[in-house]
Amino acid sequence: MRRHTSQVLTAALTLVLALAAGSAAAAESKGKIVCWKDKAGKVVGCGDRIPPEYQDAATQELDQRGVTRKTTGSVEEEARREAEAEELKKQKEEERKKQDEQRRRDMALLNTYVNETEIDQRRDRELQEVDRLLTQFHGLHNSAAARYSDAASRLAAAEKAGKPADSIKDEVTRAEAEKAKLERSIAAREKDKEEIRARYAETRRRFTELRGGGASAAPPAPAPAKK
Repeated sequence: MRRHTSQVLTAALTLVLALAAGSAAAAESKGKIVCWKDKAGKVVGCGDRIPPEYQDAATQELDQRGVTRKTTGSVEEEARREAEAEELKKQKEEERKKQDEQRRRDMALLNTYVNETEIDQRRDRELQEVDRLLTQFHGLHNSAAARYSDAASRLAAAEKAGKPADSIKDEVTRAEAEKAKLERSIAAREKDKEEIRARYAETRRRFTELRGGGASAAPPAPAPAKK
């Protein structure tokens, strides 16, 4: 009998607790208002629950006094924020990699040269090598120009005399193509010299900056090409 009475009391207590919890939840639910917005961000309705067609919309939760307690973005807005956060994270990672690479280059620069003079000397050696190639190209270009001029003169004479000139035309075409090719090579080497000067000017500036020298003195002019 006592056991049966205990079971009845336990069941009754469980039921009371469940009803109390349900009442509290209902009271809490009644104590808040949820407003939902359209894609333009304008509030289009409020209530105690969000309609199914607005489940993915931005919402604003208010208490009984009308004070905003919570806001959420739409699914599209949340996706956009996540994408922006991911892009920002990637940018920071790229910036970190750039800084690491710059530190590595700076260390290599300080370990390669003792002073600015060594930088200037290395620049001059590279320029002299390019000048050596330019001398060769200019010589070849002069020869090609001479062959072209000779062939063009013979072609003009042959055409004036009414003689067959197909082979001479081929000579003119080949000499002209060779001359144009060498002119492109000469232009490319001149561009190489400009890039070498610019690169070593930046190397010299950075070296002086890392050594704490501030603005460095103007570097000496490159050594003249060897004839």
